[in-house]
Amino acid sequence: MSSNRDFAFGFRIAFFVVALLIIVASTWFSNRLARQMAREEQAKMELWAEAIRLLAQEAGEEDVHSDYSLTLKILEGNTSIPVVLVNEQGEIQSYANLRLSPKDPESDLARRAASIIGQDRRIDVKLSEDITQYVYYADSLHLKQLKYFPYVQLAVMFLFLVVTLLSLSISKRAEQNRVWVGLSKETAHQLGTPISSLLAWEELLKLKDIDPSLLTEIEKDTRRLQTIAERFSKIGSEPAPEPQLLAPAIENAVNYIRGRSSQKVVIDTHFPDEELCVCLNSPLFEWVIENLCKNAIDAMDGDGRIDITAGRERGQVFIDVQDTGKGIAKNRLRQVFKPGYTTKARGWGLGLSLARRIVEQYHHGKIFVKQSELGQGTTFRILMKQVKNQ
Repeated sequence: MSSNRDFAFGFRIAFFVVALLIIVASTWFSNRLARQMAREEQAKMELWAEAIRLLAQEAGEEDVHSDYSLTLKILEGNTSIPVVLVNEQGEIQSYANLRLSPKDPESDLARRAASIIGQDRRIDVKLSEDITQYVYYADSLHLKQLKYFPYVQLAVMFLFLVVTLLSLSISKRAEQNRVWVGLSKETAHQLGTPISSLLAWEELLKLKDIDPSLLTEIEKDTRRLQTIAERFSKIGSEPAPEPQLLAPAIENAVNYIRGRSSQKVVIDTHFPDEELCVCLNSPLFEWVIENLCKNAIDAMDGDGRIDITAGRERGQVFIDVQDTGKGIAKNRLRQVFKPGYTTKARGWGLGLSLARRIVEQYHHGKIFVKQSELGQGTTFRILMKQVKNQ
């Protein structure tokens, strides 16, 4: 068991390390590409600004044979980088790649230009000794996407990790459930043969001169074994709870515990005047009450009080099992229903886990620790839907 846990833990650590290395390498490579692309865009803008300067100079010359084709090609070659050209007074002289709104292009131009100018990525264009214009530009859409890509990739990798871990957890839980169900059914099957034999011996003893009180106790224990076998046989199947009165099911479980616990343990039940009816599978539900009572007795070291209170609250039926035991530390409250959790030197730690499975999966209810204080005791609460008594 320990080696399996160590292997599972080591596998998870290795998986996290590999995933982290992939994320770091991918992020580094994407950022490197983004920096290279940013330098290329800056170089293009410097060339674009130089083309503006040359065009202005050539336009000022009187040589009618001036060829603007190369300069215009440079200016027209920028099809992705948002750019604004303004004069010394801040008036927009030219712009490109701003994708203005067709509804109100003028106001949208002013807004987009102000946003680009606010980034303060400027290239000075000296047209003459007295005239200077300024080129402001922003990242192209491709560069923005590349900059955000590592974060998108990180989110995708994180989602992948979560899905993978959930899949592993679900797969492991499903495997544990299959083992648990198989073990339960095999236990029920194995109990069947000796129970049948005990029933036969019971009938034979009735023909002998045996103290009737002894036969009664043997009969009780045999019926108890039949009930236990029936409970185990229902694990993993879908038992069909039927509308039943709650009080008799609780009393049956409590009477069994009373007869097998110390006289120093007082178990009292408290029911309202109205009859509470819920959908129950009695053998399984009584198992829940017995488990809660046994845990309470262990927590009280066989000396204390257990109060089982049933009632109706906010349209639901509640059952509170309150003891005067040691209580549960706050940092352990979330662990008490996990398989393997136990405070006893001997025990599998399956009682509360099984109780939650019976309540939540088979009865569609809820069980939780309502209150617990160290040295004061613990109260477990079960919530179930009330139905009409048929």
